[in-house]
Amino acid sequence: MRLKLLAIAAFAVTLTGPAAGQAYDPNYPVCMQVFQGRAGNYIDCSFTSIPQCQMSASGRSAMCSVNPFFAPPLPPKRRVHRHRAH
Repeated sequence: MRLKLLAIAAFAVTLTGPAAGQAYDPNYPVCMQVFQGRAGNYIDCSFTSIPQCQMSASGRSAMCSVNPFFAPPLPPKRRVHRHRAH
């Protein structure tokens, strides 16, 4: 019985397609999800603001949202100037 269940599980794993990669670009703070029905949906993370995304989504079956994977650039490190004693 266990062998049969193992064979079924192995067969099911081979039938599944490859896992989709992360669709969110961490370089931009706003993403637009476009709904295309049977043609498939996709996510476009190339927007710097919600209004910019909304302009692109206007008239389409799409929705704008904040990118959950956005990684803002780190602030520059401050240099510490030390005075040497004479």
